[in-house]
Amino acid sequence: MKFDTRLIHSTDSIDPFTGSVNVPIYQTSTFKQSQLGVTKGYEYARTGNPTRHALETLIADLEQGHQGFAFASGLAAITTALALFKQGDHLIVSDNVYGGTFRLLDKVFSHFDLRYTRIDTGSVENVTDAIQANTVALFIESPTNPLLSISSIKELGLLAKERHLLLLVDNTFMSPYLQQPLTLGADLVIHSATKYLGGHSDLIAGLIVTKAPELSERISFLQNAMGAVLGPQDSFLLIRGIKTLAVRMRAHLANTKAVLAYLETSPFIEKIHHPLIHGFKNQDIFLQETKGNVALISFVLKDTLSLNIFLENLSIITLGESLGGVESLISHPATMTHAAFPADIRASLGISDHLVRLSIGIEDEEDLIADLDQALLKAGHHDSE
Repeated sequence: MKFDTRLIHSTDSIDPFTGSVNVPIYQTSTFKQSQLGVTKGYEYARTGNPTRHALETLIADLEQGHQGFAFASGLAAITTALALFKQGDHLIVSDNVYGGTFRLLDKVFSHFDLRYTRIDTGSVENVTDAIQANTVALFIESPTNPLLSISSIKELGLLAKERHLLLLVDNTFMSPYLQQPLTLGADLVIHSATKYLGGHSDLIAGLIVTKAPELSERISFLQNAMGAVLGPQDSFLLIRGIKTLAVRMRAHLANTKAVLAYLETSPFIEKIHHPLIHGFKNQDIFLQETKGNVALISFVLKDTLSLNIFLENLSIITLGESLGGVESLISHPATMTHAAFPADIRASLGISDHLVRLSIGIEDEEDLIADLDQALLKAGHHDSE
């Protein structure tokens, strides 16, 4: 089956008892055992739930992995993945990862002596030079949050295999529609399914997909032992959201091209971060390893503009956390997603106070451009008064 068809039909969604075309919501905490140790495949809902299992089977198929796992949030998925490692282990991490990932490493796992080095993973040479005797894994985002920096999953996968390291990839920004890291050499893929996979800003969820049985066994143990599992209601909603991923992504991406073209001509924009911008670093890798677009644009307003006036005058585009929903969302990384980074690190990365991240929704492209245009004009007019 083609990808668009697998979104809808890859999981066994037909209820054998009623013929329902949707996986039922199994709202139960426990399951009857006919005798000691004899079950129908489920015993306790933390360990397994049929609705969650259908979701986990679906995401494993879409990412072309061995096994999928569903969690209560994206950070719960990342926490479980990091629990693979032990005291004294060292990770190499993309330098401008999501602020929550940085906070988790810097403020939580550091207490257990899990060590990390943040570097530009867009250079394989940088990564090679950063490998230490106790390095056990590479943890990357590509594109990164919020600067959309690109790393070669394929080249890093080869390096990881050569050095006997695990390669973990946060694929949230792309979804399996645009990029499938396991096919490029990654060992484990993570999603904040809250974003494009859910697609409607109505749930919080995280997903992991593993490439090989040994890693599947380890994550399965940790999922059950740590217990941060996704409930059946949200599992149902997420399956429903995934069914429309392809049609939503096509609309997101068409709008992105239109908005990007507008921003490139705007006199109010200092810099644009997007892999399709001419001269963007590692653009060739992005085009080779993905479907060639991403529905997020980060850009820097000129210092002469008032950031607050710009944001306050947007009427269609919503100022708020998150991304990947049908509605366009704009955020301010310095005070939202990346507030956990110290100011000096933000400055060194280029996450300035005038940087905004725009998640392109599926509204009419002309309305989005008009909304940006009038808000930028008001912010610019304020400067001329």
